[in-house]
This record gives sequence, C-alpha cells and structure tokens, in this order.
Amino acid sequence: MAHRPVVSDTIPYADAADLAAVRAFVRARALSLGLSDERVELLLLAVNELTTNTVQHTDGGGHVRVWADTEHLVCDVIDGGPVPVFGRSMPSADATRGRGLAIVERICDKVSAIPVPDGTMVSLRLRRR
Repeated sequence: MAHRPVVSDTIPYADAADLAAVRAFVRARALSLGLSDERVELLLLAVNELTTNTVQHTDGGGHVRVWADTEHLVCDVIDGGPVPVFGRSMPSADATRGRGLAIVERICDKVSAIPVPDGTMVSLRLRRR
C-alpha cells in the first residue's frame, strides 16, 4: 500500500547556477523531517548527482520535491530526460564518467525511476531513523 506524503515541498532548477540553492533546500527540508546529519549528507550527494545530470544532459531543468512518510524521507527529482538505467556496475577507476547513477544507487535505501508526463521522476528513499 502506498503511503501518502506527510509533508511535501518543491524547488525548481534550470541550470548549474541553481544547484547550490537546491542543495540548501534539500538539506533544510531533510533535517526538518528528521533525517540524521550523516544521512542528509548522503542524500545531498545523490541529489547533486541527479540534478547535475539534468543540467548537463537535458533541456529545461527540473524540480526537486522532498516529503516524508512514516518510515522514509523521499526526494523526487523530476526532469525532462529519459528514464535512467539503474543496476549498472561501478565504472573502472580510470573512467572519467559514469559513476553518478551507481553512486546514487549505493547510498540510498531505495531508488526508483518512472516515466511521467514530459520526462522522468527518480525517487530516492532513505530511512528516517
């Protein structure tokens, strides 16, 4: 059974200049929703990887939504890009690209990606306690 959000808030972003504000927004919302400092840092890394991919590989930016259910903090990154492929292995140490999605998968408790009108929503879930 799906849980309804307890709290939800959203911030848009259009380009790399907006990403510091996105990270500050996510940090403040995650802390206010009870995520530990250590888990907030992991969430910020994951959000930064996804939003950086958006500004590098899509047009039009996106938005980030942060909410919580009874067990998890959820951060949805919505943009106009295609659904990313998760489940890849980590690239070799000498690779210059391709680590972002693998990092996101490893640091979040659950990652899912679904098509939405005009793009994709990647949902990051981290246990609140």
